[in-house]
Amino acid sequence: MADERCLFCDIVAGRLPATLVHEDDEVLAFRDIAPRAPVHVLVIPRRHLVSVMDFGEDDAPLLSRMFAAIREVARREGVADTGFRVVSNAGRNGGQTVGHLHFHVLGGRFMTWPPG
Repeated sequence: MADERCLFCDIVAGRLPATLVHEDDEVLAFRDIAPRAPVHVLVIPRRHLVSVMDFGEDDAPLLSRMFAAIREVARREGVADTGFRVVSNAGRNGGQTVGHLHFHVLGGRFMTWPPG
């Protein structure tokens, strides 16, 4: 169910523009508008979930679809062989700024650790 105050739900509904990299009936991937790396793509479920804390046992197929999309994004963006980072922030202290589950796919340069 969409949240009418959610930025990413607006993208899913087509009310806000996004540069799509991948889409299927359950998952959407688009370029981050404030990239932190040469490749910075967000992978989200079309269904509104706030964070990884909202996943239930019945959501295993959705999680699998999201990681299939992450692999596809990495291949399309040319970072599958050189390496990339997958990040999902949860909650305010975790750095989550949009209350819709999303995975960041970051690559195209060497990733340092810790990130901050």
